[in-house]
Amino acid sequence: MLIIEGVVGVGKTALMNHLADEGYIAFPEPVLNNPILDRFYQDRQRYAFPLQIYFLTKRFEHLKAAEMIPNSIMDRSIYGDGLFASMHAEYKTMEAEEYNIYEDLFDVMIHEVKRPDLLVYLQVSIDVAIKRIKKRGRDFEQNVERAYWERLNDKYETYFSKYDHSPMLVINVDHLDFEASEDDLAYVILRIKEALQQLV
Repeated sequence: MLIIEGVVGVGKTALMNHLADEGYIAFPEPVLNNPILDRFYQDRQRYAFPLQIYFLTKRFEHLKAAEMIPNSIMDRSIYGDGLFASMHAEYKTMEAEEYNIYEDLFDVMIHEVKRPDLLVYLQVSIDVAIKRIKKRGRDFEQNVERAYWERLNDKYETYFSKYDHSPMLVINVDHLDFEASEDDLAYVILRIKEALQQLV
């Protein structure tokens, strides 16, 4: 079981799709057909809590399903999900009571899932991440203030500097574009394969 983690725009889904071409079974992040996401960006205060509960539930379901399948892969997971919930608590788009409920549910779920064999953390500077977010062009991401992305990236860096739930491989992708460069893609896939071989 592989998990690809990293801040918004870093290239998680692109890498997951490339690895799916290598034979992995993909469990995409539940963004498409998400019944709450668009409404959240119109009214964060109203929809932050149900959105995070939706994501948490879907990611728990993905992990439970993925642990039954050889060579599964996810672009984001339950492990990084809590960073968004803590951002909502800081920005007051989630009430303290709601955040406490989220944390209680997270703590129960985290002990009920199989840990990944390898978590790949794609590390990126905020300038590169924002550039890629703009290039991707999702409407609901374009008006998010820079300070939000900076704070989120800081949270990622802090959390994954202390991550100990499973083996982890950190790859800085500031100067890698595995969507456009076959050489960059080959390098990243090689790093992942080498990390997996070391686990055997």
